[in-house]
Amino acid sequence: MLVRFRFFTAGESHGQCLLAIVDGVPSGLELSVEHINSELSRRQVGYGRSERMRIEHDKVELLSGVRHGKTIGSPIAMRIANRDYENWKLVMQPEALIEQFGDEVLRRFFVPRPGHADLAGAIKYAHLDDLRNVLERASARETAARVAVGAVAKRLCERVGICIFSHVISIGSVKASAHERMSNEEIREVAEKSELRCADAKAELRMKRLIDEAAERGDSVGGVLEVIACGVPIGLGSYSQWDRRLDARLAYAVMSIQGIKGVEIGLGFASTRLFGSQVHDEFLEPQVDVEGSVAFARRTNNAGGIEGGISNGMPILVRAAMKPIATLRKPLQSVDLRTLKLTQAHVERADVCAVPAAAVVAEAMVAIVLADAVLEKFGGDSVEELERNIKAHNEWLRAEMRKRLQ
Repeated sequence: MLVRFRFFTAGESHGQCLLAIVDGVPSGLELSVEHINSELSRRQVGYGRSERMRIEHDKVELLSGVRHGKTIGSPIAMRIANRDYENWKLVMQPEALIEQFGDEVLRRFFVPRPGHADLAGAIKYAHLDDLRNVLERASARETAARVAVGAVAKRLCERVGICIFSHVISIGSVKASAHERMSNEEIREVAEKSELRCADAKAELRMKRLIDEAAERGDSVGGVLEVIACGVPIGLGSYSQWDRRLDARLAYAVMSIQGIKGVEIGLGFASTRLFGSQVHDEFLEPQVDVEGSVAFARRTNNAGGIEGGISNGMPILVRAAMKPIATLRKPLQSVDLRTLKLTQAHVERADVCAVPAAAVVAEAMVAIVLADAVLEKFGGDSVEELERNIKAHNEWLRAEMRKRLQ
């Protein structure tokens, strides 16, 4: 599969900065620091976040690929400084240490946290003498760079009429239901004003109480989030090869987010408990409006906007399950790698609940996949060329539909 829109990130949780390089963005796309910072600020809010969010006020620095407010077709390089690095300079400096310091000063640790990458990463990369080398890159702090990349992808998606947003469906055992009776516009508007990105005010109060209870016990709590993409054209993705299927690409991207343990499209697992007649989305009469737009509407959207690995014109629905944060203030039993004796797990500053933040990260990953799929389908080295290609495709489709309506 040729990936048009691709990116890389670098940086550690308490290092100097996070870096991102984005390749494949067409020229002529309006992009500013404000566009990206707006998305970064959305990731930092949310009930149940740690003290780190009061330290960091993420701001992006555009280093290349953008000139006078527009992309120029070359790779975009971005930098997000870690303000907390001032407190970690000795611990995280890249230069060799010129004198000896104790484990406490260098904040080394040797007791892996159950549920974290500590042990597996230490064995894989031979970091048994200091698990911090694992923690620093495995940390979800890396997602700030992904959100910056996602902001670029969102701008491209917006340019072609795709709107992407998210909301939280559940925290722990508390489930929201109000969104089931709301339009997508209403869900987006209400969720954006909520501390938990939840479109159900009554459920949100219960969610907050559950988060408070977990915090008092030194525990953590997870939940389920949903990303909705509206205005996605028919034909993104492919059934021709396994790695070109749009649902597979979305699942891969969202599953890559730290803490995500399950992804489903549309009804997902719930469809297994129903008959086919209850699951598959019946067609309504096709519409060609006065402006020539063609719509193949459905009575339901249980497929989540994707059939056979291809977008079908309905809103794309991606749901993800996030496990509770692995770092607990009341730690679980673990093993000291220096002695192989049982002891309590390492404690590091961490969120009690990060599901709302994960929802923003999931938006970014969905936007990245859809931006890539749009470029794969329609092509274009500039946004103007991309729009011409989309326009030509739409004119062809309208002409074909009008033939059949005569």
